Amino acid sequence: MNNSVSNTARLFGAGLRALLVLTLVLGVFYPLAVTGVAQGLFNDKANGSEITSQGKVVGSSLIGQAYNLPLKEGQETPEADLKWFQGRPQNGLGTNSVNTQYSLILSGATNRSGDNEELIQWVKDAKAAVVKDNSVSGYEVKPSQVPADAVTSSGSGLDPDISPQYADIQVHRVAEKNGLPVAEVQELVDDHTEGRTLGFMGEPRVNVLELNIALKELVAKS
Repeated sequence: MNNSVSNTARLFGAGLRALLVLTLVLGVFYPLAVTGVAQGLFNDKANGSEITSQGKVVGSSLIGQAYNLPLKEGQETPEADLKWFQGRPQNGLGTNSVNTQYSLILSGATNRSGDNEELIQWVKDAKAAVVKDNSVSGYEVKPSQVPADAVTSSGSGLDPDISPQYADIQVHRVAEKNGLPVAEVQELVDDHTEGRTLGFMGEPRVNVLELNIALKELVAKS
């Protein structure tokens, strides 16, 4: 009996010591070491790829934002603020009327098939809106010019980038709304167009938040 109690106590003590040691090593020292390496070598990525403007964090280069007008009384769906470049149709993003912060609610795809009638109608409505919003005096957008990313959301619904084609068809509208020369706005788009990663992976893209920050700075100078 005494041996049994003694063995149990010894095993309990050994287990407790192992728990304490593993807690310190794996729960304290290892996370601190990983955090230290990440902050030292990959500071930007470790902190969420934050984007700053005028000394303030305004978002992440990895997560899209909505650029909408404040909701009017009785209005359920906010209207796009057309002085800004617009991103892809987004699921789960809150409004961002002042272009400095966003409210992340959820993310996810629609999970509708390509022949789903509701999805087809969404795409048709989105294409018509893109044509209408971006057709201004002296410049008309044709339905054939509207790229797929202008009327469909990504798998997460949070894509921060658009194609150069979608950015290009917004140039005249953004220039008109902000009283800027078209050439200057087009130059902004060209300067913020990134090529394929390592020259062969992915597609050319434009980060909408970074582009709108540059646009805000250009408007301020003008």
